[in-house]
Amino acid sequence: MNTDMKYVHTNLIARDWHNLAQFYIDVFHCKPVYPERDLSGEWVDQLTGLPGARITGIHLRLPGYDQGPTLEIFSYEPEDSHKNKPGLNCQGLGHLAFHVHSVDHVLRTLLAHGGEQVGEVICRDYGELGVLTAVYARDPEGNIIEIQNWCK
Repeated sequence: MNTDMKYVHTNLIARDWHNLAQFYIDVFHCKPVYPERDLSGEWVDQLTGLPGARITGIHLRLPGYDQGPTLEIFSYEPEDSHKNKPGLNCQGLGHLAFHVHSVDHVLRTLLAHGGEQVGEVICRDYGELGVLTAVYARDPEGNIIEIQNWCK
């Protein structure tokens, strides 16, 4: 088994990284990992294949982890002109999932901070696995989030 490998982060590209990062801080209690990033230059152009790219943003420590993978929220200049919202059934990253104490409370908090509900809150008994309460929602920029609670 190769122990030289580990998962590092998940990246979200935002129209406004400040506002989107604040949403994840306010709703899901993520913690900023400084310094903020402001990346540009020939090396960024070479890495991204985007001439004249400037990347700004921040990493957020995920709830429940003192160390480990982060949520990286970046904005790019120039922006991509294809501003499509992600879909639950579209190829690529489907959603981020957070286990919470109260799905209803976090959903209300998410809605109060500019998010939107996608489907209905469900409660499903999986026998020995426990009871799942869950709902899909979107952050203010349209990224899909699953808010869930497993209770045995």
